Amino acid sequence: MSSTTSFPSGTATSTSTSTPSCIRVTPDKNGYVPEWACDSNYMYYPSFAAAIIFSVTFGLSLFLHIFQAIHYSKKKLCWVLIMGISWEFASFSLRAAGTRRQQNTPLAFSSQILVLLAPMWVNAFVYMVLGRMIYFFTPTQQVFRIKGIKIAKIFVWLDVLSFLTQVGGGILIEPSNSEKTQMMGIHIYMGGIGFQELCILLFTAIAVRFAIIMRRLERSQGLTSSSQILDGKPHNWRTLLYVLFAALVLITIRIIFRMVEFASGLDADKNPIPFHEAYFMALDALPMFIAGVLFNIVHPGRVLRGEGSEFPKGLSRKEKKEIKRAKKEGKRFAREEKKAARRGERLVGGERVEMV
Repeated sequence: MSSTTSFPSGTATSTSTSTPSCIRVTPDKNGYVPEWACDSNYMYYPSFAAAIIFSVTFGLSLFLHIFQAIHYSKKKLCWVLIMGISWEFASFSLRAAGTRRQQNTPLAFSSQILVLLAPMWVNAFVYMVLGRMIYFFTPTQQVFRIKGIKIAKIFVWLDVLSFLTQVGGGILIEPSNSEKTQMMGIHIYMGGIGFQELCILLFTAIAVRFAIIMRRLERSQGLTSSSQILDGKPHNWRTLLYVLFAALVLITIRIIFRMVEFASGLDADKNPIPFHEAYFMALDALPMFIAGVLFNIVHPGRVLRGEGSEFPKGLSRKEKKEIKRAKKEGKRFAREEKKAARRGERLVGGERVEMV
């Protein structure tokens, strides 16, 4: 933070202004200054080794996700997850660079905003996968009388709303901003992740209902082995559903951590969590890494295969333009025909013919 009421000895000097002052401290070789000093971008001494470990592991998971998306022909579905993992990878890569240049505010801010928002992509991916599972496996293609396609769309748009809220809050938490501005950003961000968790709880109810429907369907057909066929489709939905539940639990752990971290403000005496990097690594970085790896191990492309495993393809942009052009042409022809009728003519093949 940029203000303090205590004055350490040594190289510290205070700045005298009419606003709350900060203390000037000579940075070390990596640019580190304590959190109470001027130009402080970190509330602790960030670990270069930890940042490198997570950037490498997220990078390996990202590479494998790209390969799997191509291998299973699921680029349309998996690009969302790839975005989430790539943001995590970029965040920790920037963080690794930032540990060696701790006075560089753009590095610190970019790393922070990416790691705050990356889980939203993973969350959206979970919504998209279950929507396709409902569409693919259930005979009615719906749960609670809501079609799988609509479920995916509704929750993805809710996720976008939460994403935008968190973006607004995350931008205000920039290290160089005043404490008042940062606290306002924290409150906005907490509102965003609180809304995200509410959506997760509602979505979990839908996922549980889907599991109940599938079990009833299995019992009605006398299926007992995961190698059997359910209505002509592979009977291996359960493992993927468990991974979806696990991902939601991991995202929830991360949300609870962030809410507890920010709930007591940025006073080290009342809230030590923001001032110790281990909490962040164990309760934010690690859960999201595990979620990414789980989808590497149980990839949706291994389950959602064959006809009906993807939502129906909509019209292409070219087809939409052609339909729009045809409608305009039809309306123009109708107007011309009306005008010709009033003049005692009619149109044949686009040419006027006198009516006798």
